[in-house]
Amino acid sequence: METVTDVLDLYTNEIMMGLILFSLFLFLLFLVQEYRVSYIKKKYNKIFEGSEEKSIEKMLFKHLDEVNNVKKQVEYMENYTSKIEQKLKNTIQKIGMIRYNAFDDMGSDLSFSLALLDDNDTGIVISSLYSRNESITYGKPVINGESDYKLSIEEIQAIDRAKRNTLYMEDKMRKTTR
Repeated sequence: METVTDVLDLYTNEIMMGLILFSLFLFLLFLVQEYRVSYIKKKYNKIFEGSEEKSIEKMLFKHLDEVNNVKKQVEYMENYTSKIEQKLKNTIQKIGMIRYNAFDDMGSDLSFSLALLDDNDTGIVISSLYSRNESITYGKPVINGESDYKLSIEEIQAIDRAKRNTLYMEDKMRKTTR
């Protein structure tokens, strides 16, 4: 036992220095770990900021429910939009108009033919013939750009012009996407 005490007496300074260095090393490790823990605490608090939940599991389930609700709403909106698009195909989308003199003895272009067509080129062509004594207006059905009734040159021109034209907003959208 004397040898142990002799060794301790001989190396007391070195042992103390080793213990101090080891303590400093442990203190540095403690500081690093404290920094890491505080960093994780900040992230954890940021996650729960504004939330009533105090459990990550509960909060995740709550967010999953919200995401599922948003998915259902998006699905509903997609279906609703699809139905509206189908209905819009049957609305007037193409308009063509030709003004002309129906009779040689008249001045100005007071007669006209107006074509109103949907997305499938189906609709009506309305013509109004103006003379000094009377004005006659009549309409002819148009199906897929054609009519079972004999069409005048002006009515054909109005239908062709309508086929080339679309409503203002649709035309404007095409210009902005170019």
